[in-house]
Amino acid sequence: MAEEIKVTCLHDKHVAQGALMSPFAGFDMPIQYNGIETEHNAVRQNVGVFDVSHMGEVHITGPQAEKFVNYIFTNDIAGAPVGKVFYGMMLYPDGGTVDDLLVYKMGENDLFLVINAANIDKDVAWINEQARDFDVVVDNQSEHYAQLAVQGPAGEKTMKEVLGIDCSDLTFYTFKLVDCQGEQIIVSRTGYTGEDGFEVYATPAVIVKMWDQLMAAGVQPCGLGCRDTLRFEAGLPLYGDELTAEISPIVATLGMFCKLDKEGGFIGRDACAQQKAEGSAKKLVGLELKDKAIPRHGYPVLDMDGNQVGYITTGYRSITVGKSLAFALVDRAVGNLGGELQVQVRKKVFPATIVKKRFYTPN
Repeated sequence: MAEEIKVTCLHDKHVAQGALMSPFAGFDMPIQYNGIETEHNAVRQNVGVFDVSHMGEVHITGPQAEKFVNYIFTNDIAGAPVGKVFYGMMLYPDGGTVDDLLVYKMGENDLFLVINAANIDKDVAWINEQARDFDVVVDNQSEHYAQLAVQGPAGEKTMKEVLGIDCSDLTFYTFKLVDCQGEQIIVSRTGYTGEDGFEVYATPAVIVKMWDQLMAAGVQPCGLGCRDTLRFEAGLPLYGDELTAEISPIVATLGMFCKLDKEGGFIGRDACAQQKAEGSAKKLVGLELKDKAIPRHGYPVLDMDGNQVGYITTGYRSITVGKSLAFALVDRAVGNLGGELQVQVRKKVFPATIVKKRFYTPN
């Protein structure tokens, strides 16, 4: 029997606004409204809003909450101030990635985890399994929270003028609790676009009201199509493409988020340390094609003799920089910056140069 597709609290709004809807991570989600390019440019140049209510939220409390989260998370949250947000991964013992996620330090032994929509059931089961030896309470609150992302250079102005929330006191990767419409909501200076922006976690009723306020003010609604083009240009990974159960953060060149020397270590630490010391067999690189051909996920990457040395994980004709670009997982031996490779696009082969994975840096 086919699994029933879920919807967010804003589903009817998306449909009424004529969004192109498509299944994503078990949810019926908007892919675009006015076109991916229009929405992408709105976020790069002004402001756009995304419905990201499909994301998962897990609250972890109890006497050993901080110790536990630090053990299942690659980054180091020990002793961090309340109000800080951390990016990192949960790993299997072999270094493969369970998921990449955000950890919000809500209080002493009070942590709020934001996980990927497609991984909610898997992640919660995995977290519960690891929690058996710790004095913690794991509470899956994914059904309780809806989420908006207000992204772009005009994000701070929009939050204040349209939603009445002053965010000028928030620095990048910090959050605060705000009293809004009779409840306490979470507002953080985070996002997945490479631009300045904010993410808001609240009950569905509040998120629906906020969406209506933003639409009335003329803020551009954005779908998952441009969410992908934006994160790609900024060099940000997507679970399932650049991080998987087979791809570790070291292979994905995200080792900076793996604190190998933190007290108590973390699950997968030894595997990551070994990969870092010995050099992993594969490596994630950026590619720039010398042509307008678009490299898609799964297309073969070849060396100059025509031997396959890897594959494309994500590829686009970049909207902001106007070039054909890709992330590719390739043999480490051929993965040096400036190296020359080839990408097979259907029956043709196009030359490509290895470049930095952050294709675009905002002003």
